Amino acid sequence: MNAGIRGGRALKQHVLAILQEDDVQRRFSELSTLRARQAINPLLSFLLHENETVRWRAVAAIGHVIAGLADEDMESARVIMRRLMWTLNDESGGIGWGAPEAMAEIMARHRRLAEEFSPVVVSYLDTGGNFIEYEMLQRGLLWGIARLAAVRPELLGRATEHLDKYLYSGDSSVRGLAAVASGLLGATQNRDRLKQLLEDGSRLKIYSDDTFVERTVGELAQQSLTRMDRKSS
Repeated sequence: MNAGIRGGRALKQHVLAILQEDDVQRRFSELSTLRARQAINPLLSFLLHENETVRWRAVAAIGHVIAGLADEDMESARVIMRRLMWTLNDESGGIGWGAPEAMAEIMARHRRLAEEFSPVVVSYLDTGGNFIEYEMLQRGLLWGIARLAAVRPELLGRATEHLDKYLYSGDSSVRGLAAVASGLLGATQNRDRLKQLLEDGSRLKIYSDDTFVERTVGELAQQSLTRMDRKSS
């Protein structure tokens, strides 16, 4: 490591500078030159950053770093996954901001971790499991389910049993992301509710590929219905 960024504060500022770059995806390779155990603490801290773009880039960077770590040291990667899980536990004393998103991003990038931990993420949807009650955290959870469903839907089969209630949420971001996940997972049992949401003009922002896309709940419901129709034809 460069001698100029050995200190904890200097390292944190170096990682933040990477997350603030315009071409952040290219700069992620620089994170790989740091030892994952050194990079992860600054990255986790940036899940709480005041800037929304920095927070989401931290999610993406955590996925990149921990997937790489898993290829070299699977047990160390598991430790990070368990650390994220702990922040969602009431006993942790915290709230777990960004944890569902970071877990999902890691699993989207590494299949073995997804195979091991996807049941945990699904359990957060389940009122009879490790249900996450706080709607602001449900936003991150539903984003995570949709992110993972886009690349590994076969690992999320049981999630379809729990998505319906989120389509009735009072939070428009939760409704919209549940609609996206329903389409990606082929939850055809939610078709009627998706049709009811077609007139829902509530807007939400969705982070994808280092950009924010703004859509209405109705637009997302229509996209999911179209996806279902294509699969059934």
